[in-house]
Amino acid sequence: MTALVPPRSWAHLPFFAQDLPRIAAALATSTAQVLPPAPHVFAALDACPPEATRVVILGQDPYPTPGHAHGFAFSVAPQVRPLPRSLTNIFKEMQDDLGARPPDGDLRFWATQGVLLLNTALTVEAGRAGVHANLGWSRLTEQVLAALSDRPRAFVLWGNHAQGFAPHISGPGHLILNSAHPSPLSARRGFFGSRPFSRVNDWLKDKGQTPINWTTPEGAAP
Repeated sequence: MTALVPPRSWAHLPFFAQDLPRIAAALATSTAQVLPPAPHVFAALDACPPEATRVVILGQDPYPTPGHAHGFAFSVAPQVRPLPRSLTNIFKEMQDDLGARPPDGDLRFWATQGVLLLNTALTVEAGRAGVHANLGWSRLTEQVLAALSDRPRAFVLWGNHAQGFAPHISGPGHLILNSAHPSPLSARRGFFGSRPFSRVNDWLKDKGQTPINWTTPEGAAP
């Protein structure tokens, strides 16, 4: 795997000096295919500097199918068909909640509006979901959440894994949405019907902010 370049606007976090060199060394010695490709590992953080981040959606780890993951939690490259099952369920809930859904699985237009789609592990081996869960990436998630606790933001925590990071969100005024994960194993246990997209937008509007355009890439703010 080629060198991992820290995202400029987040490079002040201790993780990049204290933890990333060890993780990068472990990845460099791996004989397996590591996903996503190195230039995309920090894509979500590159796209959402702290001052622009308004909403955080936590995922678990990248899709382990080559060609799917591109550095944004739950998002896939636009040509991917069929969609991963969790993303299919996200779109089903969005359709029920908002009456529309994006035309494909590429969610990068959310990031341009300040939605940080952050996985708690930023790499995975092809075909081996979760294999890098204990590599040390979680330290970065903890520090990102702590840094984003400086002013009210919306945090969307789907499933027990994401909710386990809630203690790293501090301070008053945040919107924290907890529900079941959109995975087929759990979506019917509280994800369906949770209306996260309209609830985030209602909260943003109450704060005097522009709501997120969740459904229409060409209508997204630059």
